[in-house]
Amino acid sequence: MTLTQQCCRLRALLNRLPHSLIALLGRFSIAAVFWRSGQTKVDNFSLDIVSGEFSLGWPSLNPSAVFLFREEYRLPLISPELGALLAATAEHVFPLLLLLGLATRLSALALLGMTGVIQVLVYPGAWPLHGIWATVLLLLIARGPGLVSLDHWLTRKRCD
Repeated sequence: MTLTQQCCRLRALLNRLPHSLIALLGRFSIAAVFWRSGQTKVDNFSLDIVSGEFSLGWPSLNPSAVFLFREEYRLPLISPELGALLAATAEHVFPLLLLLGLATRLSALALLGMTGVIQVLVYPGAWPLHGIWATVLLLLIARGPGLVSLDHWLTRKRCD
């Protein structure tokens, strides 16, 4: 077998990787990034399924999150308190939706918007990391959550 034939066989094999597997890994990975960031912004509520740490109380905004928004992030147009609250909320709601595969494209779009704000206004030098986030989120926006999702289950009959 020639090298060209081997490359063609390998390419055919790799083309068989199911999108659903890639999307599931992408959903869980990017959700973890934003969830963990959100966890740093709240007190009285922690949930980390990897470490097994949990404290299920009524969440409140961590004062250090407001401090970061006031002193380091300095977003224009909104107060540090509102910025911290919106970020903490978004970093919990949208990752949860991604994990469930519910409103996946909308959730990925929201997190892509957050990524853009972070890139442009907060950490412009971190474009390699934000580029990875954007790539995963764009994949989910363009191709959807895959078969292992509530979106698929809810729309399978409507869109066929």
